Amino acid sequence: MFEKILIANRGEIALRVHRACREMGIKTVAVHSTADADAMDVRLADESVCIGPPSSTESYLNIPSIIAAAEVTNADAIHPGYGFLSENAKFVDIVTAHGIKFIGPSADHIRLMGDKIAAKDTMKKLGVPCVPGSDGEIKTLEEAERIAKDIGYPVIIKASAGGGGRGMKVAETADALSEAFSSARSESKLAFGDDAVYMEKYLSGPRHIEIQILADGKGNVVHLGERDCSLQRRHQKALEESPSPALKDELRQQIGATVAKAIGDMKYEGVGTIEFLFENDEFYFIEMNTRLQVEHPVTEMVTGIDLVQAQINVAAGFPLTLKQEDIVFSGHSIECRITAEDPVTFAASPGPVHEFHVPGGLGVRVDSGLYSGYSVPPYYDSLIAKLIVHGKDREECLMRLGRSLEEFVVSGIKTTLPLHQELLLNEDFRKGDYNIHWLEKFIEDR
Repeated sequence: MFEKILIANRGEIALRVHRACREMGIKTVAVHSTADADAMDVRLADESVCIGPPSSTESYLNIPSIIAAAEVTNADAIHPGYGFLSENAKFVDIVTAHGIKFIGPSADHIRLMGDKIAAKDTMKKLGVPCVPGSDGEIKTLEEAERIAKDIGYPVIIKASAGGGGRGMKVAETADALSEAFSSARSESKLAFGDDAVYMEKYLSGPRHIEIQILADGKGNVVHLGERDCSLQRRHQKALEESPSPALKDELRQQIGATVAKAIGDMKYEGVGTIEFLFENDEFYFIEMNTRLQVEHPVTEMVTGIDLVQAQINVAAGFPLTLKQEDIVFSGHSIECRITAEDPVTFAASPGPVHEFHVPGGLGVRVDSGLYSGYSVPPYYDSLIAKLIVHGKDREECLMRLGRSLEEFVVSGIKTTLPLHQELLLNEDFRKGDYNIHWLEKFIEDR
């Protein structure tokens, strides 16, 4: 087992990884920018190293500084958390070349799944259902017109190297295709340095459902059920739950088994999430995230499995001893992402936190690096806390969530806590009747 792990991240996920390491008897190294010198993970880690100024490009994305920090502290592994360098294949190559273990999949698997065209082609060959569309990159408008005619409008043009909603354009009709094609290519080139795009059938009202897997690189794989991540604003998730209120048990078992077999055939190592659009009882693969997800706690709550500790174990070379029949799903869990934003305008709201009080009680968990007196820096993602609740069923979970939101206090900055309270009062949400477009319409109409 590793003796010391460097955590190449910040905020709540850095603290989450630290806690998992502490419970395993592993020492931790926190790296931080000058803006994060007072962060909770920095305070609690066994050692800390400043790796640069506030800008993430000069600190959390600064590979030489992170490698130097690992070497000077004699860390034998690096955990990337999520975001930043967690899906950067070049970083994995460099970490490995320095004799340090990267806690995650191989660089080859990250590259493969990072190329959306190659990922879709791979999954299709492995028997995972995909959205109808082009077989690869579309290079000309004439080719786009031919494929769109075959699969039918509306269609969506996507950046092959994309993510976060960038490089995605919808064409409702043939007349709109030319503009969508050129716009997607231009945006992709600007955002990712690559103008390669592909096309898929645009689904009008799907849900976003993802399957969590855990694999040891030796072909042993289990799936840990699904998460419904359909409540999104500008392609950014706001609330997630497990299990999905839209799935029947037969479909749940079927897609879980399909995904587990595919990941086993790939000889993938670590945790990963296979994301689907789900409409009319059909699953359509969209991408695979080769890292821990922000919303991983809901899976932990319904399975009782610590995903970070599981990541560390397989990275240390221990075979996965869990069998699919060992996985017991219990109750229902919901996670609310609390961000430092105005709940109406969504303008960023960094600054000093005057009061910070979190809810507690049975089935309530809060993942956050905040504390009273801490100042939220303006340089990074606005996520400041995750409220995760668990109940014996969805109704109990909703009641517990409502009570917990009432108890949650963050003063001094604006947060999206009021938005989540509004959601909880909505009848459609309480019935589980929503899709990926629902939240934006809800915000627009309120």
